Amino acid sequence: MKFAYLFLFFISNIYAQNQYPKTDFRSPLDIPMQLSGNFGELRANHFHAGLDYKTKKVEGLPVYAVADGYVSRIKISLFGYGKAIYITHKNGYTTVYGHLQKASPIIEKYIKENQYKNKTFEIELFLKPDELPVNQSDVIAFSGNTGGSEGPHLHFEIRDSKTEKIINPMLFGFDSNLNDTKTPSIVSLLAYPIGDNSVVNESLNPSILNVSLQKDGSYVSDKVIANGKLGFGVNTYDLSNYSWDKNGIYKSSVFLNGKQIYGYQFDTFAFDESRYVNALIDYSRYKKLSQRVQKLFSTQPFPLSILQPFQENGIVSVNSNRNQVCRIEISDFHNNKSIISIPILFSDASATDVSAQKKTPFFIKYNQEYNYEKENWSVYFPANTFYEDFYFGFNVTDKTLILPNETIPVHTNFLVSVQDSISSEMDKQKMFIANFDNKKWKYCPTKLKNNVFSTYTKNWGQYQLMKDTTAPKIIISKAIEGKWITNQKTLQFIISDDLSGIKEYNGYLNGKWILFEYDLISKKITHNFDDAVFDDGKNDLKLIVIDNLGNSTIFETQFFRKK
Repeated sequence: MKFAYLFLFFISNIYAQNQYPKTDFRSPLDIPMQLSGNFGELRANHFHAGLDYKTKKVEGLPVYAVADGYVSRIKISLFGYGKAIYITHKNGYTTVYGHLQKASPIIEKYIKENQYKNKTFEIELFLKPDELPVNQSDVIAFSGNTGGSEGPHLHFEIRDSKTEKIINPMLFGFDSNLNDTKTPSIVSLLAYPIGDNSVVNESLNPSILNVSLQKDGSYVSDKVIANGKLGFGVNTYDLSNYSWDKNGIYKSSVFLNGKQIYGYQFDTFAFDESRYVNALIDYSRYKKLSQRVQKLFSTQPFPLSILQPFQENGIVSVNSNRNQVCRIEISDFHNNKSIISIPILFSDASATDVSAQKKTPFFIKYNQEYNYEKENWSVYFPANTFYEDFYFGFNVTDKTLILPNETIPVHTNFLVSVQDSISSEMDKQKMFIANFDNKKWKYCPTKLKNNVFSTYTKNWGQYQLMKDTTAPKIIISKAIEGKWITNQKTLQFIISDDLSGIKEYNGYLNGKWILFEYDLISKKITHNFDDAVFDDGKNDLKLIVIDNLGNSTIFETQFFRKK
């Protein structure tokens, strides 16, 4: 029966590689494919959902529709993918193009018409098949650096149009565009004791294992001397032939004495699974050392579909004098493979390194709900907020809630509340809960009901109840008061707010709303005179900026311009 199950899994794995059309899509760019990020790559709080195409460190490269279809969705956002276009294709898939500088003229015209209609820069539009049809190789946009981008590039995705699950573009033949003969690099290998009674290399804590490269290109690690249960973790990355960007791996497999006991493969996953990246890695090590070690075992179940179903979950039991050998295989999509052999020996020696997790009066079991209260603060955790059990740090000092649990990953929101029966009703309208993230206090979206302020959050650290009565700042980039600016292409301002942050801004020219594009990184808003909403001659400009507590600043000026 077990053989039949493994056979079916093997067949389904082969099918996963071959069920997608290999020749339907062209490249979205006309330059050689070089990637700064690949599918499934480990990112902060998520798996990377597509391919990041390098664009020669510049913006403005033509972006092409990879196949016939229609623009089904357009989203303009300050965060995430910034300016993004979605195209639905006849073969049942949707492609996504993110961090764009701007759309092609026809699509850009459609976007601006809707931005002016709705009087907003950020907008999300869902289109019908007959509104903006496109053909393969049509220029749909130009590459950029908008949203959460850290440099010019094109983010490209493929999704199932019905389920919206994200699929590895390499499965559609894009692997043929990338020259890759390099095996994944092994940065470090760790052995983890699992449970209170397990000892690995005379330690109750994870142990770094030295690895040596063999003549055949494989690796052999130091011997692991253990008693009880253990698992392994690896810090690894992959390179392609013409790029030094450290990309993610495609597949990992763990074998014990020749039998596979763990594995995962980045073919497809759903968006609501993405945060499970924090359960897949050694999160504590990541927070302390900024190292993403992928745990090749799991002690508690979590619904991540890339994980292959093995009874052992990657856990090795060492409880006799029988020697064992663990083999780890790390592969990229082109089947370049790094192999590590790990000899495992039994020993009943006690641990000499016995430093353990700091215990507190509060212990949380991940699958139960909890509510903690002290003074006027309270914290409520729904069941399954976390991945594993842990000792919880909780205190209130000088009216500050302290949650010092930065090495514990949080999966879903928990509730932080504080009661204030002293402040006046007028003051309360300007108050909010703030979170300190090691650099500055940040605004948390806050609700007030019956003298209780509350916010939903995934962040540890310190919390305070703060008051914001300071209005935002507006600085014009180039003075225009009373001037003729016929040759000037744009109006540009820097807008900022020191505490609660900007909620909204609106510009008006001669009493009519005008579009200002907002760049979150530079804090600049820009109006393009190509929108042609100005009058011939004198123009009156008004800009209103409002923060999250309702404090506002108004900037007014006038200028002259000829059409």
